[in-house]
Amino acid sequence: MYGTLRPLLFRFDPETAHSLTLQALRTLQYVPFSLRILARFFATSPKPVSAFGLTFRNPVGLAAGYDKDALALRALAALGFGHIEVGTVTPRPQPGNPGPRLFRLVEDEALINRMGFPGRGAEAVAVSLRGAQRRSKLQIGQGIVSPQGSAARNDPVIGVNLGKNKDTPLEEAAGDYVALARIFTPLADYLVINVSSPNTVGLRRLQGRDMLENLLGKISAERHSSPVTRPILVKLAPDLKHDELDDALGVILDKGMDGVIATNTTLGREGLSSKLSEESGGLSGRPLRVRSEAVLVEVVKRVAGRIPVISVGGIISPEDARRRLDLGAALVQVYTGLVYAGPGLVKQIVERL
Repeated sequence: MYGTLRPLLFRFDPETAHSLTLQALRTLQYVPFSLRILARFFATSPKPVSAFGLTFRNPVGLAAGYDKDALALRALAALGFGHIEVGTVTPRPQPGNPGPRLFRLVEDEALINRMGFPGRGAEAVAVSLRGAQRRSKLQIGQGIVSPQGSAARNDPVIGVNLGKNKDTPLEEAAGDYVALARIFTPLADYLVINVSSPNTVGLRRLQGRDMLENLLGKISAERHSSPVTRPILVKLAPDLKHDELDDALGVILDKGMDGVIATNTTLGREGLSSKLSEESGGLSGRPLRVRSEAVLVEVVKRVAGRIPVISVGGIISPEDARRRLDLGAALVQVYTGLVYAGPGLVKQIVERL
């Protein structure tokens, strides 16, 4: 089916195609029986995984960036994901960077984006999450299990990816993240501190030891003062040098964070064929595979089993996902792979594990 739809979608510019597919999924949520049919078509065998104190129905998740404002959660849940990560969410609405800002590198099975965290802001996303809970059986915030474990939940775990507003100075960035954590702790199963997008000026400086210690220290203090707690993960860039990666992971472990997501998009451009390869922004898709795998190996070695790792970046096929799990990832996430392989990729991966 997707083989027929893809040429039609690829006639549109990438951001328009994305908007059309997201709106189609959102609309399906209000069509009687459509989600039941969708879920039956994309049904997968249960392959439960426990990580971060949560039970996932399978190890395949949707990476942040696809459904920034949590508009189509119920439809996306029907596609078979074990978890869905919404966002990146910022405290206040913002338009993101000027367009064009998303580019399809077909020859390389890749995307370049310089979106810059466009979105409706925290308040609107919170409303969407509450609405998804009311209108369906999505039990967001119910993924915590006992140390003895439990049966896998039938609905996907929901994460919220958090970022600062573009006009918030880096020195005040911790305030944005703390405010977001306060809003979404009751509404999500886990939270992600995104300090690795290349498309917000200066954001990646927050991965440095001093700034990261300040940020995660305040996040930790907020968590300890809250009556409700959720796992908190940190998403890292694939472009960190070895000593930078050591510093970041040292802080993550020291501040008691619950996991790492490796990796975000890359600024590297090695081995590309497309004439669009020089567009600025973060590169995702097949060309990121080798770099993302290399960072995964380093992260797994350095955390030494103390916290789980989610691997994302360059997963285009079931074989790519299997390799990440073999290299030590607890879970994997896809996004660009869906653009080129279609939503059936989720079922293909799960069924071949």
